[in-house]
Amino acid sequence: MRQFTYGLLLASVCYGSTAWADCRNTQDFGTWLNNFKQEAISTGLSAAVVNQALEGVTLDPSVIQRDRSQEVFAQTFLEFAGKKVSSYRLSNGQKQMQANAKLFQRIEQEYGVPAPLLTALWALETDLGAVTGDYPTIRSLATLAYDCRRPERFRPELIHALWLIQKGDQTPASMRGAWAGELGQLQFLPSGYNQQGVDFDGDGHRDLIRSKADALASAANLLRHHGWQAGQPWLVEVKVPREMDWSKARLDNRLPLVEWSAMGVTEADGDPLRPNGQAALLLPMGRNGPAFLAFPNFDVIRQWNESTVYATTAAYLATRFAGAKPLYAGNAPVQKLSLAQVRQLQSQLAARGLPVGKIDGIIGEDTRNAVRQVQQQLGLPADGYPDPVLLSKL
Repeated sequence: MRQFTYGLLLASVCYGSTAWADCRNTQDFGTWLNNFKQEAISTGLSAAVVNQALEGVTLDPSVIQRDRSQEVFAQTFLEFAGKKVSSYRLSNGQKQMQANAKLFQRIEQEYGVPAPLLTALWALETDLGAVTGDYPTIRSLATLAYDCRRPERFRPELIHALWLIQKGDQTPASMRGAWAGELGQLQFLPSGYNQQGVDFDGDGHRDLIRSKADALASAANLLRHHGWQAGQPWLVEVKVPREMDWSKARLDNRLPLVEWSAMGVTEADGDPLRPNGQAALLLPMGRNGPAFLAFPNFDVIRQWNESTVYATTAAYLATRFAGAKPLYAGNAPVQKLSLAQVRQLQSQLAARGLPVGKIDGIIGEDTRNAVRQVQQQLGLPADGYPDPVLLSKL
């Protein structure tokens, strides 16, 4: 997981700068593939497995095109959640939780991860197993492992995919999934599949594509591996006052709930906060948008996918499956910057010596931290979310 080897890897995968988009390979694909076969065999893989799985594999230009053009995570939280937390997903998710109640109970007893969170990830990743993708996984991974942009990320994934074949979990023909190599009902990359996949239905194979028991239990195993705390909350919607020290609202600043309460933060319905525990105040669209208390388990969801927009949407959807009401839109309309404007903002922040990560138009945590610093310098509310006022001042 970023390490982030599963889930919608796509948020970390996000399209890079123009220089990366225009990079070129200096070696032809056939020569590279022959060299890679020897590298794979040197890890202990059978030569027969390697040669059979990679026989006739060709470059897929459509995968490279997809890798260069992702913009889904440039959406705001309300835009993304508005599409993903649909009445269809809510209804179907509740039906699946009821129909598979015994399975979810077994999984929670074993791994401590509750049905609402697993169902939310299941719904977001593949519409509850309905849309798992039809790209040949070996070809996709070989393309990305060869391509100049992120070969160091995908060479290990291709080797893990070959290990799945050698272990008998899948065959080259059965491995079909998303364009970036994710597999199965919870969209694991091969490394996560190989390292955290479990045979929960007891048939002797870890089949995360066809077995919902294996897929859901493997997701729970992975979340536990990253520190999931059984019986603890992950995200709670709250209301914030119109004025407070906004610089405290950041994911790396976890405070006791009594302190947030003293600053005027309340339950979503206006009731006082329950005083137990510590949490960070998460403002995915700044001081005027929706507000949440993010507990330690939210950090685990970000291990699944570190995009703040995706992780918040998944966590929010899980709260809806657990019985929460629809979210409150916030204190005031939020002015959104366009993709081009965010890139312009990132370039200007970088020119000031502030680390923003990639100049990609996505408001990630690096960009939020840089925005917060420059907001403080300019005497603006330091909520870490850029708006046209900040852009004009820069």
